[in-house]
Amino acid sequence: MDLRILVADQISPEGIEILKGGAAVDVRTGMTPQELAETLPSYHGLVVRSQTKVTRDALEKASQLRVVGRAGVGVDNIDVEAASEKGIVVVNAPTGNTISAAELTVALLLALARHLVAADQSLHRGEWKRSSFVGMEVRGKTAGIIGLGQVGSAVARRLRAMEMTVLGFDPFVPVERAQLLGVELSGLDALLERSDFVSLHCALTPDTRHLLDAKRIRRMKRGARLVNAARGGLVDEVALLEALDSGQLAGAALDVFEEEPPSKDNPLLHHPKIVTTPHLGASTLEAQEQVAVDVAREVLQVLVGKPATAAVNAPVMAPETLAAVGPYLEVADMCGTVAMQLAGPGWSEVLIDYRGELARHDVTALKAAAVAGLLSSISEERVNAVSLPHVLSRRGWQVQERMADDAGPYTNLVSVRLRGSEGDVVVSGTLVHGKPHIVEISGFEVDVSRSAPRRGEDHMLIIENEDRPGRIGAVGTALGQMDVNVSHMAVGRRDPGESREAIMVLSIDRRLRDEEIDSLASIPGIEKIVQIRF
Repeated sequence: MDLRILVADQISPEGIEILKGGAAVDVRTGMTPQELAETLPSYHGLVVRSQTKVTRDALEKASQLRVVGRAGVGVDNIDVEAASEKGIVVVNAPTGNTISAAELTVALLLALARHLVAADQSLHRGEWKRSSFVGMEVRGKTAGIIGLGQVGSAVARRLRAMEMTVLGFDPFVPVERAQLLGVELSGLDALLERSDFVSLHCALTPDTRHLLDAKRIRRMKRGARLVNAARGGLVDEVALLEALDSGQLAGAALDVFEEEPPSKDNPLLHHPKIVTTPHLGASTLEAQEQVAVDVAREVLQVLVGKPATAAVNAPVMAPETLAAVGPYLEVADMCGTVAMQLAGPGWSEVLIDYRGELARHDVTALKAAAVAGLLSSISEERVNAVSLPHVLSRRGWQVQERMADDAGPYTNLVSVRLRGSEGDVVVSGTLVHGKPHIVEISGFEVDVSRSAPRRGEDHMLIIENEDRPGRIGAVGTALGQMDVNVSHMAVGRRDPGESREAIMVLSIDRRLRDEEIDSLASIPGIEKIVQIRF
């Protein structure tokens, strides 16, 4: 069959040439959503950047479409869920801009250290004020990197080459990985207190939004400098402005903002201590060429029936595997999501158990779903059966798997166990009336399901408490006083004759604030509270 690919946004010519090596290629940029929807039915592949919006409507009309390629990292402009439902693979170019983003970070750091922007502007005004722009050497200084993913690791290598001491905060990076980078792993507060420069390289999630708020910025070394070329929402911009005005920070360099483009009256754009750039992390000729080349190769791989290495959604499974394993993908995801947030960063090993009929099938997709759940609260990475080996390799994670025919009272059971120095966290799940339920948490039998239709909207409390009367009522009363509604509660206990431990799992309508968690924790008999976000 003659393959046809539509390129709907401008990409590097090198990418176009690769696509032409395997298919007929049409380049049509600037189409409206309606025009795209009318055009797509004739094509087997689609390549976009960030301008074109690939909507559910367009995908539902694309009867022949097999793959959508995003020449870049983010896929917010593509309805990935709709693509998955249609069996359309979505691929991106996750590593193409790593070096460009890392080099921009180093450039911003040096610009802060040597007052390059202010000096340039002064000279353009006809001034010659050398004494006004006395800078500092970075050699011998300490840099703190928050997030040691691909870009953060690349930054670390470059700063080490400039003879800086590099601290790293990333609870999910093994010590061995940090040692290979020449990075000293540190707690976040200690990193902020010791670093002359702090650079952000973590994903933006509800848990990392305003990671650097007023309280944490006050912990930074007085006169330190901040670089953010990751995501704007990681920094509280109001708190940053106050810290610059007070002298707590000597400067900041921002490539990203909470609102993009920022409003013209945003004071950060006009502050003398701030260096700003308009989200240029991937804006190099090399990065644009590399992401085009990478995504072109991925698109052709899918079209000829070979596995893609940068797929961001689940590949189509064989019919018999889909029938047996497919319904349990969300179960595995739920187990991983809850296990990670319960265990926190102190674990060292992952063990996944598949019991029942599932054990007779290829469970790679279930493994990918469980790992996706583990990552969901700490990263923007999307994981599937194709990208799984690369994700595990990059993070240095080891995942063990076990199969067993016996699932106890259930037809099938998936368990995710995180082993740590303070004990194991185990979360098990299955299907109940066709819906995913968690049925065990570290030895406590429970019955928990999702209540919200979309990821990120479910809020849950898992409370370990003494097994004695009144604890449930006390928690319920406290939540009522906070005007927090409980939509579902599950309780679990061990044999009363052997243990005085119990657990409460509550689905609530909103996320609790830190002070509200502290209030609950002060109730007598409450031993541990973990807030879970699905």
